[in-house]
Amino acid sequence: MDVVVLAIAFVVILIGAELFTNGIEWFGRRLNLAQGAVGSVLAAVGTALPETMIPLIAIGFGGGGAADDVGIGAILGAPFMLSTLAMFVTGVGVLYWRRRRATGTRMVVDTVVLVHDIRTFVVAYTLATAFLPPEMGFLRIVVALILVGIYAWYVKGHFDAEADDQHDELEPLRFRRVDRPGHRSDPRVPRLRVVGLQVLFALACIVGGAYLFVGAVERVASALGVSELLLALVVAPIATELPEKFNSLIWVRQGKDTLAMGNITGAMVFQSAIPTVIALVLAGSSWHVNGDSMIAFLSAAMAFVAVAAVFGPMWSRARLDGRSLLVGGLVYLVYLGIVVLAIAGLLPIG
Repeated sequence: MDVVVLAIAFVVILIGAELFTNGIEWFGRRLNLAQGAVGSVLAAVGTALPETMIPLIAIGFGGGGAADDVGIGAILGAPFMLSTLAMFVTGVGVLYWRRRRATGTRMVVDTVVLVHDIRTFVVAYTLATAFLPPEMGFLRIVVALILVGIYAWYVKGHFDAEADDQHDELEPLRFRRVDRPGHRSDPRVPRLRVVGLQVLFALACIVGGAYLFVGAVERVASALGVSELLLALVVAPIATELPEKFNSLIWVRQGKDTLAMGNITGAMVFQSAIPTVIALVLAGSSWHVNGDSMIAFLSAAMAFVAVAAVFGPMWSRARLDGRSLLVGGLVYLVYLGIVVLAIAGLLPIG
């Protein structure tokens, strides 16, 4: 039965992702927003909702202890999955569709937007994962406020950017026929209210599908005897990051590389600045490195390694090749091996 639920949830998320990418592009077009704002802010925040709700519910309503550990594992797991597995999947998509892409494996991206995203992520995540002792409650509040300020500044920067010359034709809005009077008056440009309706419906599919998927994954993991740590750090984030992966694959297939990459890097910035505030404020006693949390915080270090490996060459050459994204898969496998060895008791870390 759980396998059927997994399949249904997978299809629901895929449908939601396709509707969302189509709708959010039209939303950006109607508001005359730059691609950075559409991909790195609107799309990133929308698709980050499933993985953000898990730590909020676990830490805010779970009653401490093991619930805090699950929440912290989910918070640290999200940036790691985005910087490794999501990059790898996007790179595979570039290679798979290279023959239909005019630029082959070279990704036509706005490197200014991506560098801005990565710089903000590194600053915010470094602050968020600073190893503050549990008793330094006031300093944690200060760091949390700084993180919120960083993200507000980041969003403002994207929305203040000038819109691109958007001459590319967008695919027709999927919900365009819902508004028959508007469709008859102007069949090419949908009204904003219909665009908003499609985006909200798509988000409902994404969030609902992700929760169905995570629930089924948890039951399967429990039946197989997979540990809670592995579930929180590795298994659950794979499921909740599906929307970002699907969105990026859809945009890569369409040759919209800035949107594809901005969806991931923007989600990384959001995950480094907002869910971490939940941990700093509500689970400060657990948000520090000790024997039990060392392997969880190791994922943050591995995320930095993956970012340096993927975006270091882009930084120096001012161009991005889809093949360089495959490095994220290697970093993911290394960390997965460390987690498995630690759970088996073959490594002296908790």
